[in-house]
Amino acid sequence: MDLDAIRYNVDQLTRLAARTGAQTMAVIKADAYGHGALAVGNAALAAGASWLGVASVDEALALRGAGIQSRVFCWLHTVDDNFGPAVAAGIHLSVASLRQLWAVNSAARAVGVEAKVHLKIDTGLTRSGCQPAEWSALVEAAATAQAEGSLEVAGVWSHLACADEPGHPSVDRQAARLDDAYKVAANAGLNPIRHIANSAATLTRPDLHFDLVRPGIAVYGLNPVPGSATLRPAMSFRSTVSLARRVPAGEAVSYGHTWTTESETTLALVPVGYADGIPRTLSGRMEVWLGGRRRPVVGRVCMDQIVVDCGDDPITDGDEVLLFGPGDRGEPTAREWADTIGTIDYEIVTGMYRPRVSRSYVGGRR
Repeated sequence: MDLDAIRYNVDQLTRLAARTGAQTMAVIKADAYGHGALAVGNAALAAGASWLGVASVDEALALRGAGIQSRVFCWLHTVDDNFGPAVAAGIHLSVASLRQLWAVNSAARAVGVEAKVHLKIDTGLTRSGCQPAEWSALVEAAATAQAEGSLEVAGVWSHLACADEPGHPSVDRQAARLDDAYKVAANAGLNPIRHIANSAATLTRPDLHFDLVRPGIAVYGLNPVPGSATLRPAMSFRSTVSLARRVPAGEAVSYGHTWTTESETTLALVPVGYADGIPRTLSGRMEVWLGGRRRPVVGRVCMDQIVVDCGDDPITDGDEVLLFGPGDRGEPTAREWADTIGTIDYEIVTGMYRPRVSRSYVGGRR
């Protein structure tokens, strides 16, 4: 993981946000999309982010336990979450229903600390969030709790569904619904911040920056709107050749015998497979960077290993294999893997968070 790339990306994003007067929250949920939450969080804060965002209370408390004292926001709760430790630690909590509001309010009273809540309005993603018909009741209850001193309504927020499709009409509809919801909160005497911009909106919709932007995938150098900014991918996936050997013509390779050598060739065995994050659907469709050039992976991707056809080139045990990287040398990228199998690069990089895949960091602060 290249922490200098993380810092570069966050610097670019915070500069964009600063032009509109917005602060920046670096989203580091799912262990920073597989990159390592603590290392990425510290690098993002050093580069100018003033908030960190995670999904769960446990993720938020882990950051506090590791010494991170910045503002931390979390938004995905289960019905049995204990909000007391999060309130005591100053974690900002999303609230999308009266049930969640009362749970957070009760926790705040129990620990004797004012809770910081962000009321979430469903503006059209139709996932989490308060339905517009129930919004006034939620705002009224939150305003009462704030007047009683048990919580502060620190934010009103929502999440965009199609911001990575510039010009999609849903984006403006969602922005208008957020504006309507914010007016209800303001009319109730509340003065929260507003936020809705994800990576794509941070890059392409400065009018939606409001008070805070929440870039996620862009922090890691993967651009949801290609061409909108120059970002640096932070993750590279490496292994080494465990066994290189000459194989005669006519030998079938790996399960199912889907590929057969046409002539004598050198095959390199690489000890990574679908248990380590390589999608099995890349079988027969991927290349790696080995010995100074791209080479095809032949046969099926196995649980623990792949086989690379190296022709007559001198490949030896221990040679480095770059499965994907930033693409600077012509090596495959996470985006290439995603495009090949019809998914998104988010899934590729988060899929690298596996027990057998060790992480190391270069650049920046570790």
